[in-house]
Amino acid sequence: MPKVFDWNGYRFHFFSNEGDPREPAHIHVTKGRDTAKFWLSPEVSLAYGRGFPPRVLSQLVRVIEERREELERAWNDYFA
Repeated sequence: MPKVFDWNGYRFHFFSNEGDPREPAHIHVTKGRDTAKFWLSPEVSLAYGRGFPPRVLSQLVRVIEERREELERAWNDYFA
């Protein structure tokens, strides 16, 4: 489970096996038992969120948008 970065106790990561065929670029975010998945393109969007309140999900979207290039680069470097 490659970690890209941590932010305020949230872990931003993806899984080594992201489907066959591989799913489009996305990022998973976890904190405790709460988890969410966000698609990175064509724009950042929520795939699912379990346990996070809407306010936190909105905050996470902003963080992902700000660091989207870093996340996409990590995805492409890992799966290239």
